[in-house]
Amino acid sequence: MDGRRGFLALLVAALLVGFLSVIFTLVWVLHYREGLGWDGKGPEFNWHPVLAVTGFIFIQGIAIIVYRLPWTWKCSKLLMKSIHAGLNFVAAILAIISLVAVFDFHNTLNIPNMYSLHSWIGLTAVILYVLQLLLGFFIFLLPWAPPSLRAFLMPIHVYSGLLIFGTVIATALMGVTEKLLFVLKKPGYDTFPPEGVFANTLGLLILVFGALVFWIVTRPQWKRPQEPASVRLQPNGGTPEGVEGPMAINFDNVDKSESELNNEAAARKRNVALDESGQRSTMAH
Repeated sequence: MDGRRGFLALLVAALLVGFLSVIFTLVWVLHYREGLGWDGKGPEFNWHPVLAVTGFIFIQGIAIIVYRLPWTWKCSKLLMKSIHAGLNFVAAILAIISLVAVFDFHNTLNIPNMYSLHSWIGLTAVILYVLQLLLGFFIFLLPWAPPSLRAFLMPIHVYSGLLIFGTVIATALMGVTEKLLFVLKKPGYDTFPPEGVFANTLGLLILVFGALVFWIVTRPQWKRPQEPASVRLQPNGGTPEGVEGPMAINFDNVDKSESELNNEAAARKRNVALDESGQRSTMAH
């Protein structure tokens, strides 16, 4: 599975499972629940799982693996950064709207807010995601941050992105279970009703999608290759994260120039020594 065929197979599988997760969420709220609306009642709440799965899971997952697409490796790093940021921005907007739907639903029906573990972790994930988006925009997309700062923050940016994505997957699974426990009374959740089995299948699809994204993004053989030095020298033109290309090139030049200077200095010393010895020899005669 290390070649391009393996990558394409996993990519197609991830897109298919992610798309099915969105479809299953829509079927769940349209067929088993009250549908979609914005009236402060059940249909408004249903926007929460639809937008969360569509944006916070599916689109965020695509944003994570967009750098791994082989046919984009010839595109500039700046273009890919912009696509990555744009997808994350859309995901953040949908996640925020999904939170608004929940709070409006709770406030309309006088239901307490922020009492469950699902709500605690979910709100934390949204806040961290927005901060991650802002950090990425100002540090990695705009050409203001020095290369040393980018190199220092890149591992943190990558780790926190995967951490947030994994946290969102776990939060979605908790949310599905919590909702089924609330709404399935007769017949109960423990009697394997059709809605319970269907929503559990949705949870499995979300979990598999997350696993595929994690596998794709953690394979070093599918990492975007470094760009040529001529491209890396351009402003914000796609310097490899970690040690920036211009920094490495400048350090090499510095090493070469210092070596040349040292050689020249040594040659001068030898010439001076020869001249002095020659003069002493002449004076002696």
